[in-house]
Amino acid sequence: MSAATATTAPAAALSADARIPLRGHLRHTGALIRRNLLWIRQDPESMFDALLMPIVFTLLFVYVFGGSIGQALGGGQDAYVQYVIPGMLAMMSMTMSQGVGTGFSQDFNSGVMDRFRSLPIGRGSVLFAKITVEVARMLFATTVLMIVSVLVGFEITSWTGLFAAVGLSALFASSIMWVFLTLGVILKNAQSVQGMGFLVLFPLQFGSSIFAPTNSMPSWLQHFTDYNPLSTLADAARGLMVGGPVAHDLWVTVGWSVAITAVMAPVAIHKFRTKN
Repeated sequence: MSAATATTAPAAALSADARIPLRGHLRHTGALIRRNLLWIRQDPESMFDALLMPIVFTLLFVYVFGGSIGQALGGGQDAYVQYVIPGMLAMMSMTMSQGVGTGFSQDFNSGVMDRFRSLPIGRGSVLFAKITVEVARMLFATTVLMIVSVLVGFEITSWTGLFAAVGLSALFASSIMWVFLTLGVILKNAQSVQGMGFLVLFPLQFGSSIFAPTNSMPSWLQHFTDYNPLSTLADAARGLMVGGPVAHDLWVTVGWSVAITAVMAPVAIHKFRTKN
């Protein structure tokens, strides 16, 4: 490709994308969702993380940490199960979101995205389709999580609250996916995306109320957890699923989700449209 062609290609893509009507974008998104689902059907191993991760993490935290942290909660392992499972729901939304970035980077390096970008389709449709399928994978992982949770003793006190917590987690996950899609576009390979994702995920997950109450943490760390969206998501899910205060954490989580999407979605789409 010549330098002149490389320079004019992003401008041509932007012009073509602007001429596609909303119905066209929706049709393209639907076709790409079907393509991604067929790819998963042909490569079922890509679902291993969604199947095994909730099983491994649930058993690990319940049977390794459940006794000691449960005693601090005043009820033993059973009390910890009721505490940690809503937090695991929040963790799953963040962890599964990372996969969209690594998969997107792999598609770029394999040439799949070059083929998509050469077609007369909406550029945003590629990203929306990717997010839709990843949210579906997250919901599958959440289903596995709840099955395992019931087997280890979790009591579902409100089905309405459970579905509301799952919906809130899916909303937050879809917003975080825009961050990882941006990383998938600007970083050179999937390993870089995975490494950057680890640096983001690790402090957010463990510096939160997902796995343990924050009142025993140092004051500086408690200030961090107060502004950590995973803490508000975990606390909102906990209130919805097992009872407790909900309103404040619910609206803060929704606010985080809307703000992250409003900032990162245009960035991700722009980077994808203009990437040479």
